[in-house]
Amino acid sequence: MIDHDKYLAGQYLEGGRVWPFVDCYGLVLEVRRDLGLPAWPEWADIRAGDGSMVEVAGKWFPTLTPCEPEEGALIALYQGSEMRHVGVVVRCGASLEAMEITEKQRTICLPLHRLKRRFVRVEYYK
Repeated sequence: MIDHDKYLAGQYLEGGRVWPFVDCYGLVLEVRRDLGLPAWPEWADIRAGDGSMVEVAGKWFPTLTPCEPEEGALIALYQGSEMRHVGVVVRCGASLEAMEITEKQRTICLPLHRLKRRFVRVEYYK
């Protein structure tokens, strides 16, 4: 189990990979490190705004294992046919929740069903 208070210090930075200055994928990497899960590529030069994240996801996601929500799983979030955002599954007490960071709201945890309402498609990978 991770210390959720740590993540409140997260500050959104497009392409950020060094805590506490991270983007949505940087947050996924930080949580996975704290959980002791295998390292994933950092792709520090990837940016959501220039479309490079969509290209990398199209090549990398097929190498991952789709799964049901579980602690440490990447949450791929789609608007239309494009993946636009990622989050990570964390344990909050007895339940699993989504942790995400955005430019507007910093780091938050919310029930998985609430995150699903904002996107057309939601996928989980480990």
